Amino acid sequence: MKNSIIWKLIFTAVIMAWAVLSLFPIKDTDFRDYVLAEPVDNAAEFNELVEEADSRVTENYPFVAALRDTANEKKVNLHDQYFPHIKMVREPNLQRANKIITDYLYQQSRGKLHLGLDLDGGVSLVLSIDAEQDPNAQNVRLEKAVEIISGRINALGVAEPLIRPIPPNRIEVQLPGVDLQQNPELIVNLVKAARLDFRTGHRYLRPNSDPNRGPIDNVGDLKSLPLNPGNPNGPSAMYEVLADERTDAKTGETTIVKYWVKKIPEAHGDIIDEAYIDMSTGSPMVGFTTTSEGSEIMKNMTQRIVDENASTRTDELLVVVLDGELESAATVQSAISRNGQITGNYSQDEVIQLVSALNNPLEFALKVDQMQEVGPSLAKDAQDASISAAMYGAIAVVAFMVIYYLFSGVVAVVSVSLSLVIVLGVLAGVGATLSLPGIAALVLTMGMAVDANILIFERIREELVAGKSIKNALKIGYDKALSTIVDANVTTMITAVILFVLGVGPVKGFGLTLAVGIGASVFAALIISRALLEIIVHGGIAEKVIPNFSIQKGLGIKSLNFLGKRKPAFICSWALVLAGVVAIFIAKDDIMGIDFRGGAEVVFEFDPGSKDTLEIAAIEDMAVANELGEVIPVFQSEIGQNIERLRIQVDSEEGRTEALVNAMLATFPNAELVKVSENVIGAAVSDQIVFNAIESIAFALIGILLYVALRFEIGYGVGAVVATIHDVLMSIGLFVILGQFLGIGSGQFTAPMVAAVLMIVGYSINDTIVVFDRIREELELNPSMKLFDVINRAISLTLSRTLLTSITTFVAAFALFIFGVGVVTDFALVFLIGIVTGTFSSIFIASPVFYAWHKGDRKHVTDHEYAKPTYEWEAGSKRATKESDSDKTSGAPA
Repeated sequence: MKNSIIWKLIFTAVIMAWAVLSLFPIKDTDFRDYVLAEPVDNAAEFNELVEEADSRVTENYPFVAALRDTANEKKVNLHDQYFPHIKMVREPNLQRANKIITDYLYQQSRGKLHLGLDLDGGVSLVLSIDAEQDPNAQNVRLEKAVEIISGRINALGVAEPLIRPIPPNRIEVQLPGVDLQQNPELIVNLVKAARLDFRTGHRYLRPNSDPNRGPIDNVGDLKSLPLNPGNPNGPSAMYEVLADERTDAKTGETTIVKYWVKKIPEAHGDIIDEAYIDMSTGSPMVGFTTTSEGSEIMKNMTQRIVDENASTRTDELLVVVLDGELESAATVQSAISRNGQITGNYSQDEVIQLVSALNNPLEFALKVDQMQEVGPSLAKDAQDASISAAMYGAIAVVAFMVIYYLFSGVVAVVSVSLSLVIVLGVLAGVGATLSLPGIAALVLTMGMAVDANILIFERIREELVAGKSIKNALKIGYDKALSTIVDANVTTMITAVILFVLGVGPVKGFGLTLAVGIGASVFAALIISRALLEIIVHGGIAEKVIPNFSIQKGLGIKSLNFLGKRKPAFICSWALVLAGVVAIFIAKDDIMGIDFRGGAEVVFEFDPGSKDTLEIAAIEDMAVANELGEVIPVFQSEIGQNIERLRIQVDSEEGRTEALVNAMLATFPNAELVKVSENVIGAAVSDQIVFNAIESIAFALIGILLYVALRFEIGYGVGAVVATIHDVLMSIGLFVILGQFLGIGSGQFTAPMVAAVLMIVGYSINDTIVVFDRIREELELNPSMKLFDVINRAISLTLSRTLLTSITTFVAAFALFIFGVGVVTDFALVFLIGIVTGTFSSIFIASPVFYAWHKGDRKHVTDHEYAKPTYEWEAGSKRATKESDSDKTSGAPA
């Protein structure tokens, strides 16, 4: 076996082993069972500790907390005595060390892929701005508070949260896969105000006596002291006692160090531009950069401290105070301006939480009004139906590839299946949450992932038709396809990276998933598929078992005059886009779902024995029968209580909640329903997320334009951008027309629709670049051919690949549309439209725009072409001489 094949197999085996290991455990393991199965030192002693912790467990006091608290009380270091094999930064503080170990073990016991709110429910919190704490808190904008809470949750690694305002002063937060009993600090970090002050102070020295007040040694005590301790008669200011907890690195003993800290701050947290985790000293600290104005404030403040310490020997300190508690007291050796550090006795988790709070400062603290467990928002039968639809879609892709490409199709299916394992492994590694639209997106990714394989197979087929041997056809096919695969996926990767870097919430999550999918599919096509094909070809299996290597047949498409039909196609296409825009304007009051425009929420109590009749599917059927529009029913129960309620969200149309209550009472008379409350709810998808998605797409299009302009030529970039804009507008418009006027789909936009539109962007670019890459190649191969004919030839040569890729993705999306339910159906419908428009635009929009940009003259292409980079596999290729031509000289029809 050739060395090149061996290293591909080894590399593949390593990647696959890592991906599979990243997925396990797939399901959560009981924490007690998990720790008992872990290898431990002093097993008998550890079992005694477990038994003692068992005796303390209650419904509201889980085993993980009981084990940690028992170890703390017995002065037992779990790491040193039982789990020394777990690598961790040395933590001398016993309580923190034990928390780090139990948190680590708890996370290891959980399944690596978490299910979203629609599949598995989660925890719901209702937070409110505490107006009693400070009357000015009423002036805080609720939207700003929602934005800050979103930033904190995302920084803490909770994926796919639902966050919506409840006017006038409350916020609902739903978190999938979070155990608040195991991680109560999460709530504390969500609701803390994070008011940061930079102050000055001195080391506290307890006086022997104070005739007026006695010994001053309580935190919070106030006293007027001289600014310069060496000059008792000098100017004075109000100081307070604040304390810092320090742990001896050798003994682990904790001591309290107190400071006199000036009451009035020198500066506030608004001078910080960004906080980050700083590991430069080997221990976690908080690093920060200041704003341009803050840099000058920080420089003046620290320079004054340095100068006064040098002249008066006052030993003045720079003190950082967060929410009234001392975080750091440091000696200033030299002036600080742009960058600084907040040092303290922090664990890694504490630094992460502090950085999150500083980057998302909330002026006023929040309080927790309600805390419930919520059930899945999607009914069990709906879950089963949509998961079955995903399976049907995957089976359809497999069947098509095997039927059309025979044994080669089997190779493609194997490589694509392995790429999906890689995608899931990466998502599990980053702690992603898998929702039902996410599963649907993976199926569509599978349909799109065969694109590279189809491109390669079609290139090999061309070489076989040209009379090449199987071995040569395989090598040449890969060599020719490589440039196109790189260009197509680099442009899509630009989109993914920009969405991830600039996006927030679901936009950022989609960017990550898209980037991982691109990398995995390219790896599968160029490494896995090639290794398998090379084994088949060089092992002689192809000639003996599979006649003609089973990819020699094509669609038989000859050169067609696509460009000649560009004007009527262009006019009809943009007329349809205009019709979609008009439809959106006409139906503007109905196209936005509850996720986007908010609505109302009604909470019911019910007879627990009748819950079987209150199935989510039955409630949704009731809503359809009574024309109540979109409804989102979920069950919730107070944490620590055995009380369950039904919460139903509806749109905000006048009289809707009253109609809902009446319909529920009439439909479920035996459930003993009682309306408990009714609230107005805000949008789960904020204006910021919508604006951010549009902004990210705009920057992605600019990035694509620049890349294509540098890699190809500016005309190609303009064509690609125009085609992408066309596809997005047409897909949205047709979705509204079909749903609002023809009754196909809901015609309403929900949160997953953001991801569906972003998928269209990626699909459209990929398809267009394949055609453009072939145009560029044909310009080089046919130096005397006119531009009009070159474009027609390039489209014809890539049409089989375009249609085959569209078919595989279409059958996957069609299965989701036919067999799925609810949001999955709409998700699939949007993408079905996107597939058709993307295929159409690569032929009748992108290519004609490129042709018109150069006025039909191939010399214009040459004159405006940048000196593109030459990839290694293109080294030695000769660029052909290009001649001027136009429609008139070619005699081609307009």
